[in-house]
Amino acid sequence: MDDDKNVSQLPYPGLCSECQTGVLRLKSVTYFTWLDDELVTVQNFPAWVCDVCGRREYDARAIVRLNTLLSHDVGRRAHYRRRPGASRADQART
Repeated sequence: MDDDKNVSQLPYPGLCSECQTGVLRLKSVTYFTWLDDELVTVQNFPAWVCDVCGRREYDARAIVRLNTLLSHDVGRRAHYRRRPGASRADQART
């Protein structure tokens, strides 16, 4: 996603699980996903692509990083609920 060096260090998955013939090769592709009602596209996303059938297998770490970035809670401050009857001093100690 951010560096060719990081992409080249991804583990090699081997033969294609779909056609059992092709070899998966690391390529930068455009990744598509839906976020609510909007289509999000990410260019230069690392994926293993079969040289025979074209099946794509995406790197799990890259998917986790992307999902973190697209999360609705990114950049929001965490809100903590006060317990009923507790003062701020009591709450700070717990």
